[in-house]
Amino acid sequence: MRRSLKWFAVLTTLGMLIILLGGALVTKTDSGMGCGTSWPLCNDELIPSEITPELIIELAHRLVSGTVGIMVLILSIWSWKAIGHIRETKFLSILSFSFLVLQGLIGAAAVIWGQSDFVLALHFGISLISFAAIFLLTLLIFEVDKKFEAEKVVIDSKMRNHIIGVTVYSYIVIYTGALVRHIDASLVCPDWPFCVNSLISLPQNLYEWVQMGHRFAAGLIFIWIGYIMLLAIKNYQHQKVVYIGWIIAFVLVSLQVAAGALVVMSRLNLYIALAHAFFIACLFGVLSYFILLASRSKKNELALVNKQVHEDNKKPAPVTVQ
Repeated sequence: MRRSLKWFAVLTTLGMLIILLGGALVTKTDSGMGCGTSWPLCNDELIPSEITPELIIELAHRLVSGTVGIMVLILSIWSWKAIGHIRETKFLSILSFSFLVLQGLIGAAAVIWGQSDFVLALHFGISLISFAAIFLLTLLIFEVDKKFEAEKVVIDSKMRNHIIGVTVYSYIVIYTGALVRHIDASLVCPDWPFCVNSLISLPQNLYEWVQMGHRFAAGLIFIWIGYIMLLAIKNYQHQKVVYIGWIIAFVLVSLQVAAGALVVMSRLNLYIALAHAFFIACLFGVLSYFILLASRSKKNELALVNKQVHEDNKKPAPVTVQ
């Protein structure tokens, strides 16, 4: 595989990650209206006359998103031509660019017309899907050189169900986390892990319910991924991609939970809050890769069965002595 395509794919993946963190930065610094209600210009000016920190953050996010959007389009076309024979390539190419456009349109609509917090919370999740598609596309590009045996992975039905279930559930965790930010409920519960460090204290309003609902969801995914990791350690030592992948997933979910706790304890430290978004983005990328592996598994199982039948047919029939 051409080195230039690999480098471009890696740069595009990093660019998508920057977009995710940039979007989180815009939300956490309340810079969404830094350019007023105009889009794509700032305050209807090509060169803004009044510079504010919020304007710089919002405008930088728009410029990076536009640049990376062009890179995503180029990568989609380039990979389509270079590795279009791999069955997932065309789907991922379309998915990555279409969801990036959708993310941009939702952002523009929020600036021009405004949106409810429940709709805006979808913005981060839509960006994540585009990031995951680009991440998987990059892995496919590297996979062509047979650097790892991911295309031969065989996953049993129990593990496959866990992969699908925890990936879908992770999107719920992501949405609730985004909703916490958009309704300004990050510090509505001053203690951790409970709202006021009391087991018998129930949330008193919508903001506390959203905050504690997100904490409960995050705790459940932590336990779930820990359990799946134990299954992988027990049953998949011979398949290093699955074995190591779930260990990485557990490390990432642990870091994500720890960062979430520190966000509350540090009273919204910006760097910790961005790290929280970074860890969940990486985790979703890993889970999306497991979805890719699970989608291949049935085909690999069938290939193994056919191979075994073929080898059995080649064996000479036993000689019977009369």
